[in-house]
Amino acid sequence: MRARSPQLGAIWAQSLDRVIGDGHGMPWYLPEDLKHFKETTLGHPVIMGRRTWESLPFRPLPSRPNHVVSSREPGAWSDGAYVSPDLPDIATDAWIMGGAQLYEATLDEVSVIELTLIDGYLASALGHRAVRAPRIEAADFELVSDSGWLTSERGHLILPAVESEQAPGDQAVSDPSAAPGLRYKFQRYARRPE
Repeated sequence: MRARSPQLGAIWAQSLDRVIGDGHGMPWYLPEDLKHFKETTLGHPVIMGRRTWESLPFRPLPSRPNHVVSSREPGAWSDGAYVSPDLPDIATDAWIMGGAQLYEATLDEVSVIELTLIDGYLASALGHRAVRAPRIEAADFELVSDSGWLTSERGHLILPAVESEQAPGDQAVSDPSAAPGLRYKFQRYARRPE
């Protein structure tokens, strides 16, 4: 019997308009997504870019090898991580966890995407700070699991107080204290066979 090849997956949360961050972190707090991320990646190597590494409030992420793709020399900034200029060759299942450039660069190599979809449009509120996930093309990936919409009682958006024009069809982003809860869903995509 032939052994299964290691699987490379990508995991991220995004808004309906594909926003994954603002250049410094995620523009929401969603404890259910944090729990899902931990349960999915625990025990597996996680691979990230330098800015994602630096945005982590606690480094390294415990109970999983942390790999940082960066041309910068390892040093005090990278304590607890393996640093390499290229995607590491890992002999076990591993997860790409950001940022946008690394997702884009590795999308052709991943076989599965774990996505948390946040019910809101955030790009217009964030303006030039909006960082977006790559498009998941139906020709390449098939939706294999969808939790349906769930509501987090503790979840909320974290947006700067800015004036911005809304794009047609965008929902207004409200003050998190105005309406409790944040809608989200978990989706899993698998690469279509060639």
